[in-house]
Amino acid sequence: MSEPNYAGNIIIILANLPDFLRTPILKKRMLEFFTMSELDRHEIINNALEAGPTIPFPNFSKLFKTWLEVLTTITEEQRSLMFSKYIDEVSRNPQKLINFYLDGILEIFLSLDNSQKKIIANSIHRIISNLDESSKKKLFLIIPENAKKSLGF
Repeated sequence: MSEPNYAGNIIIILANLPDFLRTPILKKRMLEFFTMSELDRHEIINNALEAGPTIPFPNFSKLFKTWLEVLTTITEEQRSLMFSKYIDEVSRNPQKLINFYLDGILEIFLSLDNSQKKIIANSIHRIISNLDESSKKKLFLIIPENAKKSLGF
């Protein structure tokens, strides 16, 4: 029997909150991520990847945009750690992205202001560039062409 998806439940609740509540709560939860054990981080990432596609896209888009905006306000080291954990999990299990609306996610990214887009794109580009060739190939098979171009690939 699997354990309850507490992180997934929190993600769903956050997605339904108004902006003025969602942003500070999400930032606090994200900062907690960096104090967790590797095992807990892995569980959080898996739960988020599991919960994301179950959230109606209008709510998911608000949550995802807030998440990206918050990521631009933390240190490069923290941002790289967060993205690395997601990218590692997706490169090991590319099927986890299949249920996501990737074109919609790209549109959310493109809706950020230019400085935020640059911060995010630089972090992701650096992480993917440092992956082994096998992991890169797996990622590039599922990442839409327009997303690769937006990230500088």
